Amino acid sequence: MRTILSVLAVAALAASPCSSASASLQTSAASGSSSSAAASRAFGPSSSAGHAASTGSIAPAPWAAEDPADSVYRSAREALNAGKYSTSAQLFRSIHERYPKSTYAADSYYWEAFSLYKSSGNDNLRAAREALRTQARRYSNASTIGDANALLARVNGQLARSGDAGAAESTSVAANQVAKGGCPDEDDDMRVEALNALLQMDADRAMPTLKKVLARREPCTEVLRRKAVFLVSQKRTSETEDILLASARNDPDEEVRQQAVFWLSQTGSDRAVAALDSILRTSKDEELQKKALFSLSQMSQPLARKSLRDYAERADAPNEVREQAIFWIGQQGSPDNVAYLKGLYGRLKDEELKEKVLFSISQMKGEGKWLLDLAVNPAESIEMRKKALFWAGQNGASMTDLTSIYAKTSDQEIKEQLIFVYSQRSDKEAVDKLIDIVRNEPNKELKKKALFWLSQSHDPRAAQVLSDIIDKP
Repeated sequence: MRTILSVLAVAALAASPCSSASASLQTSAASGSSSSAAASRAFGPSSSAGHAASTGSIAPAPWAAEDPADSVYRSAREALNAGKYSTSAQLFRSIHERYPKSTYAADSYYWEAFSLYKSSGNDNLRAAREALRTQARRYSNASTIGDANALLARVNGQLARSGDAGAAESTSVAANQVAKGGCPDEDDDMRVEALNALLQMDADRAMPTLKKVLARREPCTEVLRRKAVFLVSQKRTSETEDILLASARNDPDEEVRQQAVFWLSQTGSDRAVAALDSILRTSKDEELQKKALFSLSQMSQPLARKSLRDYAERADAPNEVREQAIFWIGQQGSPDNVAYLKGLYGRLKDEELKEKVLFSISQMKGEGKWLLDLAVNPAESIEMRKKALFWAGQNGASMTDLTSIYAKTSDQEIKEQLIFVYSQRSDKEAVDKLIDIVRNEPNKELKKKALFWLSQSHDPRAAQVLSDIIDKP
């Protein structure tokens, strides 16, 4: 026995963090599972649908040093980047007025319009509109023409809200075009800007148009429908929840459905909670149900809490999705939820679900005692008892209680798990217990495991114990 321990101690000392001979030692957690990472992330909208499209706002670096307008372009760009929009508008205008054949001329109309738009004021907006229309007539192939169309829709929307009848008509016509057939260019943001402008101008008029967009089913309209879902969520009307729920249930595109569920939760209304609950009860789409569970977990209404609990209890639901419900219940952390989860644990038969309950309870402070009581309960399976021990150790259960269990139990698997639990603790008493097991435990296997975990400790006493074993005659 002494020879075996000496050999193990030499190897352990070489791997010990306290030893100058330290070398990397990779091993699996011999008698326990490693700490779980944070489980699910909150999932919001993707960048493709999370906001209305934005027009280009950063002028490219100068590219034609020999061009007669190059110096003017540089000055205009510098003023734009500095937020001196009146100056940049004048300078960009001077490019196409003074140097109409310049390579910078075509795009200077757009940057003039953008500067005027940023300057605010109806006169500036009208001047911006004129610059954009002129660019469209003279330079239809300009590199900024896509951004120019989107900016024009935005300018018209702002003018329409100020009572400009012509702008209001242009906005309505452009928005209604989106609802018609034909495939939009995914990079053409003018359509989305037109929808957004109409929504800001008159939400009641915009909603029927947005409903038509969401009713389209051509594959090429998926991106447009994703953005339409976002726009619907931004204005509260009597139809908002119904439109989003219809998209969540019926749209053939998975991302549109998930976006609709997310934005439903952001309305925060009782009707939204009821809509999300109906998705849990009727949808067969597991990913959509997961989104609905997350969304409900972010809402404070009693029905939202009840929906989460009802789903966690559903024997006919997929375990993976029920685990999500249990996780989000645990994240709310209230005493009421703790009591519910403890009761749920007793009603569950599936060990994976019970393990998820253990994890959720372990994330709440002061639950080490409940976990320890479960760990010593012989009616529980050995795996559940071991997991309860691990999470109790992570939850801050006292070393007095943990060492007491080691002394009382005769089950070797439980003792092995306790050794692992001690190794994961940073308190002095945990190292003391590992040293005690190395020195006094009669079981060779347990002694070897304690020796291994002791070798991983940064406590200088651990290195000393290993040296003592090696030097012992």
